[in-house]
Amino acid sequence: MILSIIIPVFNEEKTIVEILEKIKKNSSSEIQYEVIVIDDGSTDKTKKLLEDNKNLFDKLLSNETNKGKGFSVKKGILNSTGSHIIFQDADLEYDPSDYKKFEKIFLEFEADGIIGSRFVYANYTRSHNILNKIGNKILTLIFNLLYNTTFTDIYSCYFAFKKDLLDVNSLQTEGFEQHAEILCKVIKKGNKFYEVPINYNGRNISEGKKIKAHHFFTVLFQIIKRRFI
Repeated sequence: MILSIIIPVFNEEKTIVEILEKIKKNSSSEIQYEVIVIDDGSTDKTKKLLEDNKNLFDKLLSNETNKGKGFSVKKGILNSTGSHIIFQDADLEYDPSDYKKFEKIFLEFEADGIIGSRFVYANYTRSHNILNKIGNKILTLIFNLLYNTTFTDIYSCYFAFKKDLLDVNSLQTEGFEQHAEILCKVIKKGNKFYEVPINYNGRNISEGKKIKAHHFFTVLFQIIKRRFI
């Protein structure tokens, strides 16, 4: 089993090296990691830091200009060789030490996909914008009703799945809503899905959080649309 860790990066000079070091430190004796970083046209020191720390990842892909998170995620998956995929934000909101929980479920239960829940959390979760939480709860409820699932946090970055359940070339979105498109397609094609508790140290807008309120509607559209096509 090879777990390809897809890390889209845009202007994360303050955290990129630290998150890569955390992944390196967390490396598993059970499975092999493939760390793929996609620099999405960063204009700060991110790319220089990546070039100076090549020992911390396996592949570095670069976009000449900012193409968006979805574009970068698709590029990363297309260049991956792993049997399984997990997404990792380049900030410090999510803790790579939680990978062990995903590995355990994949190895013991042959899971098709696993979501890391920030709401059924492990040791801690940072209190964050109440509107973000309400929006996530609404999206999760609608998703569960449409796809007959019982998740608590469908828009967690930590979604891991078997790569062969996704036709990457069929992806039509390139923004934040792409996560919903991927989730919907994998859920419809697979059979065994799990959820594990994770730790979460969420940022606010002043600290660099990029997702905005209007993304709620594009995500909701994808959830409904993908149920019926």
